Amino acid sequence: MTDVGHIPVLSKEVVELLKPRANDVIVDLTAGRGSHAVQLANSADNDITMILFDLDLANLEFATAQVEAQGVSVIPIHSNFATAAANLKKLGIKADCVLADLGFASNQMDNPSRGLSFSGDGPLDMRLDTQEGGTAAELIQSADEKELADIIFQLGEEPYARRIARKIVQERQKEPILGTARLAQIVRDAYGPRARTSRLNPATRTFMALRIAVNGELAALDALLTDVKTGSRTVDDGWLSLGARLAVISFHSLEDRRVKQSFVGLEKSGLATRLTRKPLRATEEEIASNPRSRPAKLRAVQLLSEVV
Repeated sequence: MTDVGHIPVLSKEVVELLKPRANDVIVDLTAGRGSHAVQLANSADNDITMILFDLDLANLEFATAQVEAQGVSVIPIHSNFATAAANLKKLGIKADCVLADLGFASNQMDNPSRGLSFSGDGPLDMRLDTQEGGTAAELIQSADEKELADIIFQLGEEPYARRIARKIVQERQKEPILGTARLAQIVRDAYGPRARTSRLNPATRTFMALRIAVNGELAALDALLTDVKTGSRTVDDGWLSLGARLAVISFHSLEDRRVKQSFVGLEKSGLATRLTRKPLRATEEEIASNPRSRPAKLRAVQLLSEVV
């Protein structure tokens, strides 16, 4: 397989939980570079259909080519995964296996022009779909101090959110904040002496918060989980098949908390069985080969095979 520029997280565990079978419809809600999709396709017997979603059109096209090279029928959909239920209903297709890897493809993180990382200087964009919506630079420029503080605190769980927001407002009055390096330095300056003893890079939580805000990530996840609950109740005319398996890989507590509560709720309502009582984590061996897998948490659920 061609070098995809991305190492899939918890890929063995995903395959074991979703158990793709012949004639399954497999939906990868965050296709990225196609790594998970290819492994899921290869683990099934034959005659599967793969539906790929992604906001990054270049990655979606790459992933589609990777999966098609395995002899698999692919339906690519350039859209947010929050539209999965509506799109599958429109196609008249029910999903048997669903995966949502809520992380980012390495080629996105490593490309300074995307503005997702502070490891190199680049424009403060942060959009997954670079053709739609406002950039992080525009958000920073337009939001007032309280709005910025709320975003950084609520979405980044940053204890120094107010201090950082105040510093951003002060600095943008001098000139617009357009680059990742400058924003990272502003956050570091706001931390003051604490920056030297911080376990994380001081900019980590602020960048995460802005990225979540720019892409509406939590709203999309909430919409997806609502559609899973609705789909599990309306299997006759919904988007999920009886016995469908769903897996979600999250990378921070705001995501994982939502997934956990949703899956527990499905089980308590008699709509599904949790396949993971506790989230699966990367092994030390995987972390050594792919450090970005360290925070990943995998949870999975299976809808009941008959309506109760």
